[in-house]
Amino acid sequence: MSIKPTTELPPLPEEKRYFTIGEVSELCEVKSHVLRYWESEFPPLRPSKRRGRRYYTRDDVEMVRRIRTLLYEKGFTIPGARGKLLDKTDDTQEVNAYRQVLKETLHCLDDIAADLS
Repeated sequence: MSIKPTTELPPLPEEKRYFTIGEVSELCEVKSHVLRYWESEFPPLRPSKRRGRRYYTRDDVEMVRRIRTLLYEKGFTIPGARGKLLDKTDDTQEVNAYRQVLKETLHCLDDIAADLS
């Protein structure tokens, strides 16, 4: 199986709330045994189990896709991907950097508007 970028993965069916491990395997293009292994390595990935069957929510499927991207496309190790999923500081720093750029842009626009008046 070749690995496609996440943007080319099949869309999630809108009407479904729960997915079996086979469906998640197809939707994320990851083998079932890999999904079971990732459950042991990534604590947030915990599908519910009823009568011995796993049922993944939409959030679980999105998490599998994020894990897949980190491991297969971005080259993270499992501990690195686990840390990236659990660490929100990178996202916060990025958001703060964007806010700073926006503030500076607004300040420049205010200066231009004042000069035109």
